[in-house]
Amino acid sequence: MRSYRVAEWMSTPPIVVAPSLSLTAAQRLMQQCRVRRLPVVQHDQLIGIVTRGDLRAAQPSTATTLSVYEWRTLLEQVAVAQCMTRELVTISPDAAVLEAAQLMLTHRLGGLPVVETGRVVGVITESDLFRLLISDASAVEGSDPTRMAVVCQHCGAVLRGRCFETVDPGDACWRCH
Repeated sequence: MRSYRVAEWMSTPPIVVAPSLSLTAAQRLMQQCRVRRLPVVQHDQLIGIVTRGDLRAAQPSTATTLSVYEWRTLLEQVAVAQCMTRELVTISPDAAVLEAAQLMLTHRLGGLPVVETGRVVGVITESDLFRLLISDASAVEGSDPTRMAVVCQHCGAVLRGRCFETVDPGDACWRCH
């Protein structure tokens, strides 16, 4: 198996949220973009991460006396900052994918924000590692129609992700930006 860098397999551009976003809006965004974690960014700096598990933990117990309407209204008023994880484990885009896998295994994480000079440039997840493993074993890059790849016109970097609606072919990538 050849040595891969995180930048080659991470999802980019990252789907990030502000700490003031409601839990309901974060959950909706996760569903729309089919992701399980959202880096939380304030003033272009990573300050936390909110996961699908964090959102589940913030929901009321099934034994609650609140109606569905009441607890949905409550979740609309709770900000991501109130339930996000603040103790972060991150990785550099130039790090080896093996290092990312080791960090994820050691810290029992499903994904890591990829950070360069304090700015989130992507996310690498267990699914990305599985794609790499399958690609390497079959000598053909796995085809996932929901995971588009775009080549940066400026530097040739391959950008992989699910939500490219806001990216134009002429936009600079995280390396060029």
